[in-house]
Amino acid sequence: MAAPLLSSSDQQKKALRAQLRASRPVLSPDALKALTDRLFNEIIRNEVQRVGAVWPMPGEVDLRPLCARLCHAGFHVSLPETPPKGSPLVFRQWNPGSVLQAGRYGTFHPQAPEEIPELLLVPFLAFDRRGVRLGYGGGYYDRTLERLRVPAIGFGVAAQERSSLPTGPHDVLLPCIVTERETIHTPVFQKG
Repeated sequence: MAAPLLSSSDQQKKALRAQLRASRPVLSPDALKALTDRLFNEIIRNEVQRVGAVWPMPGEVDLRPLCARLCHAGFHVSLPETPPKGSPLVFRQWNPGSVLQAGRYGTFHPQAPEEIPELLLVPFLAFDRRGVRLGYGGGYYDRTLERLRVPAIGFGVAAQERSSLPTGPHDVLLPCIVTERETIHTPVFQKG
């Protein structure tokens, strides 16, 4: 069986992913605090109680301090379990004492009941100011955002910004992106 043909957009994304994985920026402790403070303030602005966060994979921004801060402030935090390809993420309740279980692609998730977040924190390899994000290529967050239809906040390092990223028909745009330098409300946010 022949491999499926990749569209021009898919080919561009694949090449860009390889380049970006090899050159991920690292945040200083002060920059990480600035980023997590911005995220905390944006979460409060959304007036939600259940936040879907992420456990960091190698090279990703580490949100563990933010997750603990959210729990301490009374929020319900959940972390994603990565199901088989083609399915949306499943979020499971987390707290600082949770037992974690290894998942797919080097991820970890709690051994806990499923919880439906009211807001998702979404990682990326790159973003642009239109709200386009370039993820790892599995489509998990696009399927999850399409299914849940909840507010989403992309997060990462300002150096991950690109002037424009290729998009495909299934890409879900982010209304808000937070970096260590700023909070960006995209055109999607302006329409909402």
